[in-house]
Amino acid sequence: MAQSNDHLIEKLKHLIIQRLKLADMTPEMIETDAPLFGEGLGLDSIDALELVLGLEKEFGVIIPDAEVGKKVFQSVRTMAQYVLEQQKVA
Repeated sequence: MAQSNDHLIEKLKHLIIQRLKLADMTPEMIETDAPLFGEGLGLDSIDALELVLGLEKEFGVIIPDAEVGKKVFQSVRTMAQYVLEQQKVA
């Protein structure tokens, strides 16, 4: 069953905080459309790996390579879109 986008976005923000141990952050502090790497949250490649593992574990979604990862991890919204697309295919 497909999840609503807002609910999924909220879940992804919690996943980011939990997987990356951002104890001093709340989901409200993560902008849905802000970049996750560089300017936005300032994540790095180690963080990306944690998020890949988190998406796989939580949603059964696989990110096959770095090219796909770059697109998926642009923002929380792009992560949500990817999860929804992959759940439709499955």
